[in-house]
Amino acid sequence: MTSTPGGEYAPHLREHPAPSRPVRAVGSAAAHSMRLADEFFYLAHDDQTGRPRLFESALAHGLAAALLAELHWEGRVTFERGYVRVVRSAPPKDWLQHLVLDRLIAEPQHTATRTWLAFVATTAYEQVATRMWQLGLLRQHQVGRLWRQRIAYVPADMNTAAWSWARLSYQLRNYQRLNAFDVALTGLALHTQLDPILLDGAPLATRAFLRQQVEQAHPPLRDLLADLGAVVGGAVLSHRTS
Repeated sequence: MTSTPGGEYAPHLREHPAPSRPVRAVGSAAAHSMRLADEFFYLAHDDQTGRPRLFESALAHGLAAALLAELHWEGRVTFERGYVRVVRSAPPKDWLQHLVLDRLIAEPQHTATRTWLAFVATTAYEQVATRMWQLGLLRQHQVGRLWRQRIAYVPADMNTAAWSWARLSYQLRNYQRLNAFDVALTGLALHTQLDPILLDGAPLATRAFLRQQVEQAHPPLRDLLADLGAVVGGAVLSHRTS
């Protein structure tokens, strides 16, 4: 059995290790369009310190859902009634999307979306952070005492890191219709319970507008987000009662 950061368990799934010696891409971050998991990573962390705004399990599952949503937009998978299905096996160009798709293909007996959310969540944080580091979006630095040091990630550019937060907050508070990408990003915020921070001080009408926008998401994305919400909700309850 493989445990997730929040203590949930996924069935035994074969491991497909990420590249052991990642190499940074040549060029600036501005030369690359940010993917959904990258923007959610920014949204879920302080834009200056890099400290998470979510507890570990919610963050890990949110990143897992974002990676699965990326595969949906690449036309590789779809979601329906709690299940994920591979619809095209051609590998995406992105190494991390390729890695997650390979896992799905290698384990066709596991089709429950919540199973895959739990499994992808076990490695999602480090893998998304590595991808962002490769693109120059994050910097690595050592934290902790000498005998207990670990690598932490902080934004390479504060303005880039704050853009997702500022954009969504402004659009929602001004009742502007969101495009498909921002609907997905807002859905991730809502279903990981990040929305109270995002809309701090906003009237109830703004919160209702946020939910309305997410409810208009494409049906497969709504299915994915519903499973994410259920998983995170259970983790929150466990976190509060433990």
